[in-house]
Amino acid sequence: MHIGIAGNIGSGKTTLTRMLAAHYGWTPRYEAVTHNPFLEDYYKDIPRWSFNLEVYFLTQRFKDVMEIARSSETIIQDRTIFEGVYVFVANNVAMGNLSQRDFDAYMDLFNVMMQMVKLPDLLIYLKCSIPHLVAQIQKRGRDYEQSMSLEYLGGLNNRYDEFIYKEYKGEVLTIDADNLDFQNNPEDFASITDKIDARLFGLF
Repeated sequence: MHIGIAGNIGSGKTTLTRMLAAHYGWTPRYEAVTHNPFLEDYYKDIPRWSFNLEVYFLTQRFKDVMEIARSSETIIQDRTIFEGVYVFVANNVAMGNLSQRDFDAYMDLFNVMMQMVKLPDLLIYLKCSIPHLVAQIQKRGRDYEQSMSLEYLGGLNNRYDEFIYKEYKGEVLTIDADNLDFQNNPEDFASITDKIDARLFGLF
């Protein structure tokens, strides 16, 4: 089984992935952020490095999907291949950070990959407001994230909603995360696992 965690930067995807993996005994698959050789350059000059960054992410996510497909374990994945395309790449095109020529080349590559990719069994969407995201980003204190504009985060949030509610064809569980502290409050975490149990196992 393949479970995906979707959500904007700072929404708590990695934390929730870790906690759900521990709770259910699932195998976590994390996004390759710390090892991405283009990430710091990207936040310094987004138009220059958008294509490089997005192709790197696409390649890593495709490798992940292929390994997940071959696994007999239940995998929970921190961000899926689909968000990279329909959220981050789409946002960079809309903001003029990615040329049409680069976008066409990227989509050609993506469409070839999609011939071998299945949708996750469940996609969990952590929906957050911009103030919540900003507070979380500031709290974790990654230097390269501190210069992100509200316009950029807002564009990603809009794209996430469009992706989840208009583009994505699979099973989605939306979690409104603004008023949850699932990392520190067991009741908040239990409210999430109850919803997952109901969706996956027919419980409650």
